[in-house]
Amino acid sequence: MEISSADVAHPDDVLIGGTLRPATGDRYTIVSPSTGLPVTVVRHPSVADGIAAIDAADAARETWARTDLAERIAATARWFDLLDARAPQLEVVWAVEAGMPLRHGRALHRFGTTAAWRSAVGNAEAILREDRRSSELGDVLLRREPVGVVVAILPYNGPVVTIASKVVPALLAGCPVVIKAAPESHLTMALVADCALRAGFPAGVVNIVCGPVEVGQALTRDPRVDLVSLTGGHVAAQDVLAATHGRYARTQLELGGKSPALILDDAPLDRTLRALVPGATNGTGQVCASLSRILVSERRHDEVIDSLRSGWERLTIGDPLDPKTHLGPLINEAALRRTENFVAAAEADGARLVTGGRRPDHLSCGWFHEPTLFTGVGEHSDLVQREVFGPVTAVQVYRDLDDAVRLANATTFGLSGAVFTADTALGVEVAGRIRSGAVAVNSFGPVMSAPFGGVGASGWGRESGPEGILGFTELKQILIGA
Repeated sequence: MEISSADVAHPDDVLIGGTLRPATGDRYTIVSPSTGLPVTVVRHPSVADGIAAIDAADAARETWARTDLAERIAATARWFDLLDARAPQLEVVWAVEAGMPLRHGRALHRFGTTAAWRSAVGNAEAILREDRRSSELGDVLLRREPVGVVVAILPYNGPVVTIASKVVPALLAGCPVVIKAAPESHLTMALVADCALRAGFPAGVVNIVCGPVEVGQALTRDPRVDLVSLTGGHVAAQDVLAATHGRYARTQLELGGKSPALILDDAPLDRTLRALVPGATNGTGQVCASLSRILVSERRHDEVIDSLRSGWERLTIGDPLDPKTHLGPLINEAALRRTENFVAAAEADGARLVTGGRRPDHLSCGWFHEPTLFTGVGEHSDLVQREVFGPVTAVQVYRDLDDAVRLANATTFGLSGAVFTADTALGVEVAGRIRSGAVAVNSFGPVMSAPFGGVGASGWGRESGPEGILGFTELKQILIGA
């Protein structure tokens, strides 16, 4: 499928300083993950474009910080309304350039973007309200002030929802933002930039560039940047830390996970699978919070495996523009090869393939891979310890509840997780024992209207929800002498 100017009006432009201007970097061919064929050719922003975006944000820092909170809320709400009206168009463009199925895009918009955006906008006034306390030296005002210029680095697998979770809270806090999105989000972000321009932010408050790694590196190195918020991988995180530590700039890092789903012995499988199957396979496994490890007891292993096999084999894989499709392609050929390598390594390590494991017979082009399920996976195997970011799920067997919790916590990650049980109180108790930033009971998450983030190798900091605004502020005390 080709993208025309009717779909995306200004694909070569970047939003800098309140205007759309032509990008000045190299030409870049957008390739469809579904076909492996070119969609269109665009121009990337250059490092100079990125620095110009920082110039604009730095110039806007005082103006936006002094802007009345009600005006900040109104501008941010207008941006959402414009994006919401164009959600169907955004979902189609995202499906074409990133291969994410329409049904996944619609669900993510409803339960992710909308929830995060509205909760932040609706609660910003209460979260940022000034507090007054008494002390032995006089009254103390506690005031939340914006941290300054923010660089937000977005992933290809959820650019719009990540704007809702990290950019919107920063704007409400009073921070001008430079958004650096992935190359695979180029067309999607062109639509987002058009909506931001129409929302009427002051010049320099919202700047959007979508380009290669070197642009992001230039942004994070700039001494005028006060906070970098990254959703990405460990290599990118190390780059951010190296670029910011010398000036003590703040960072928020969301780095993926290896999230466990514990099926307790009393869990009803029909209800469990309604949440577990999408929780493990949505986005073709290219979701940071995917339930990529399923923990079952020795007693129920065979029964659960039979049910999981049926659930996996009912999934429809194919054209992401078909509303019936559950799984589309992986983002690029490198992602497909990485997935294939994990499958081969798991088989070599003695894991048993339950279903999937190869390219679908009916799809001869594009970067498709069957949803794949392994059991008999070793606790220290790569499939358990490393993030695949593809549609491969490992089943692990536990002896008892304590062993289940031990296995759940036996990786360096700690982003998300789930517990399935007929006893909700027990589920909440077990969830409290799992070392993770978010755990669902009889569902899958996370909820984007509440703070979300990881521990350990999954990163640090919290974003989303009204409390996510606080991460973009400095808390100041003002003592008023008696």
